[in-house]
Amino acid sequence: MIVQEGIFIGGNRQTQVSCYSSEHEILAFGAGKTIALWKPLDSSSYGVFKTLKGHNAEVTCVRFVPGTNLLVSASEDFQIRIWKKRNSTLENGSATFECIQTLTYHKHSITAISVLETMFVVGCADGSVSIWSLGDADEAQLIHAFEPRKNTFPLCLALQEIHNNKILLAIGGTSTDVLIYSFLWEPKTSELSEFQQAAVLEGHEDWIKAMDFHKESPGNLMLATGSQDRYIRLWKIRVNELIDTSDEDESKLKLLSNKQNKFSIGPDFKVAISFEALIIGHDDWISSVQWHENQLRLLASTADTAVMVWEPDEESGVWVCTSRLGELSSKGASTATGSAGGFWSCSWLIKDGEDYIVTNGKTGSWRMWKSDSSGLWDQQLAPTGPVKAVTDVAWAPNGRYLLLTSLDQTTRLIAKCTDRQSKSSDSWFEFSRPQIHGYDMVCVEPISNTKFVSGGDEKILRSFEEPKGVAQILNKFSSISIEDENNMPESASLPALGLSSKATTEAELEENDDPDVRESNETKNISFDLITSSSEPPIEDQLQRHTLWPEIEKLYGHGYEISCLDVSPDAKLIASACKSNNTQHAVIRMFDVDTWLQVKPAEPFHNLTITRLRFSKDNTHLLSVSRDRQWAIWERNSSTNELDLVHKNEKAHTRIIWDCEWAPLDFGQVFFTASRDKSVKAWRFTPESGTYTQISHVKLSEPVTALAVYPELINAKVLLAIGLESGSIQLQLYDDDFDKIIELNDEITAADRINRLRWSSYHEDGSFTLAAASADHSARVYSVALEQVKKASGN
Repeated sequence: MIVQEGIFIGGNRQTQVSCYSSEHEILAFGAGKTIALWKPLDSSSYGVFKTLKGHNAEVTCVRFVPGTNLLVSASEDFQIRIWKKRNSTLENGSATFECIQTLTYHKHSITAISVLETMFVVGCADGSVSIWSLGDADEAQLIHAFEPRKNTFPLCLALQEIHNNKILLAIGGTSTDVLIYSFLWEPKTSELSEFQQAAVLEGHEDWIKAMDFHKESPGNLMLATGSQDRYIRLWKIRVNELIDTSDEDESKLKLLSNKQNKFSIGPDFKVAISFEALIIGHDDWISSVQWHENQLRLLASTADTAVMVWEPDEESGVWVCTSRLGELSSKGASTATGSAGGFWSCSWLIKDGEDYIVTNGKTGSWRMWKSDSSGLWDQQLAPTGPVKAVTDVAWAPNGRYLLLTSLDQTTRLIAKCTDRQSKSSDSWFEFSRPQIHGYDMVCVEPISNTKFVSGGDEKILRSFEEPKGVAQILNKFSSISIEDENNMPESASLPALGLSSKATTEAELEENDDPDVRESNETKNISFDLITSSSEPPIEDQLQRHTLWPEIEKLYGHGYEISCLDVSPDAKLIASACKSNNTQHAVIRMFDVDTWLQVKPAEPFHNLTITRLRFSKDNTHLLSVSRDRQWAIWERNSSTNELDLVHKNEKAHTRIIWDCEWAPLDFGQVFFTASRDKSVKAWRFTPESGTYTQISHVKLSEPVTALAVYPELINAKVLLAIGLESGSIQLQLYDDDFDKIIELNDEITAADRINRLRWSSYHEDGSFTLAAASADHSARVYSVALEQVKKASGN
């Protein structure tokens, strides 16, 4: 009945947040407090297809256990969770993972995990490290715990079996040394013995963030370590007869010899570790390193927005960069200046002899490259999504595309690809990032199919107009008709130190005589050519730079951060409110869309922040609800557009009213309110009382945080989508009373509070479309079968 068609959620800013399993062909990554699953090499599906719920805080580490169906994850909630793969209970039967064990041993955030087939090691922010065994029943047991060094926190770990249950453990963290431990491990009995600190590798000049082992041949290994000092160090590991013993000859000069750290594991197994090479070339912190599983190639991602592939030169043996992917660093955008960094984690993907590279960046989006036969890398489509709570979603009046705002300071536009020539047809994509801002975004509302207005923590509203380039790609891939193309700006650009995106057109080039300005504008107009010539939906690089919408106007008047806004159905009036703790600032301000001038504000009524504003479908009234538990209805003066308070209820609910919505006009003068008191109430205008009175209510199991009413009646009944504080969503039909017809499967709902629900007015193939914004960082699109809703409404 209900199908989840799209999930937009970004990866967390953690260096060990992702892991790829070649056995399952799934990439799992931490996304908020969920674990998102993506099949990057599956051409039949696009984007995140599942999120796993369970953690109560941001996920920091995700690791598949090789050779098993297990996944290990850790979080800032101090928990380690073991997940086991199974088939979903949903109709499509896609793969999912079920949490089979939760470990609560540590009392601080988990910072690092490394795994082998029968064990895993965990590093904690309190400086401790624990070693766990995985038994035959897939149950984890603690077998050893220790503190490597006082006041030093582990940031990365690497486990490697070097020979027959002889294990090396490398630890890097908030010191400049790499600590090497060795021990014997008996998988059958889960016994660990002869545990020792075997070596301390010196050389780095800052914290160590990444490390990985590579087995070149039996008894011959390599360890790569990456640090905040911007360097990668390679360490050679040899065993027994492969060890260089020349340094033991006392007759030889010692000054120029490379120091070897020698130790034994057990009575007769010798190991030596020596410095092999220093890789220089990155401009900022090393965030992740990973060896290619079949070749001596090292992949490194860094905070300077670069991903590099390093290989030894065949003749000289010097390590050189053979490929540099990502972006050119913008001047000053480094960790030293407070930047959140470039790329966080990276992975090799190998299938049918072809190499792929994936990495996630500070915007939460993924980038993927595929190597062709000539060794060049071609960038592929990869998932995008917010990295903080999604605060609002709104469909365009035609119902064909969705706008969403997030606390990650972006406004995004997503739509369904209907182009049958595209291999990604029938999938949902981010086609534009209209607004990249310096303030957290809170609300958005379309004015028309080509204009919208948004508000956030900036105290002002900003309105935007669709550029021609974005209109053309939406027409090309989503069959959305272009309106008034001749008057559209071609594209927009954002000045380096500005918050307002400016339009760029051919006229600007012709009118401006300044050669520097002309050159700048010509560069900006690359945006139009680039996105309109693409044969696939935009990739992350294009979304960030070339899909902005030009700003039309700023609307001033509020004294505090914007809390909500709405646009009248006739697109003539904008109503907005801001955060407030008194009557003076809890005022509704109105703006005329034609002149962009402020209309006389409504007389104050509410005494706390207004949480939602909704115009009636006939443009005559405005409904407001507030944290003060009251609702009010304002009548709109058709000639002056001013508002007059005509109805109010000062005891509507016993807790905060989070949302409200009018019923379709055919149903009469009815509206609904949703509250933290766990209830949804229906209110109808009765001529006898001359006001709106409560006619029905439904009590739910938890606070109701979002409400959406489908714009048309279904068999003379109102269809409501209700979002709850836990992330649950249910559909109810309303006639004289509420009738719950379905609750969405827990597998396809969000893991945190639903901030907004919105129905699209457009439907085809016998289905409705519902969008949900959640505090778990996700925006989700659902398809609801029309016939089944009609069938339920006839009961």
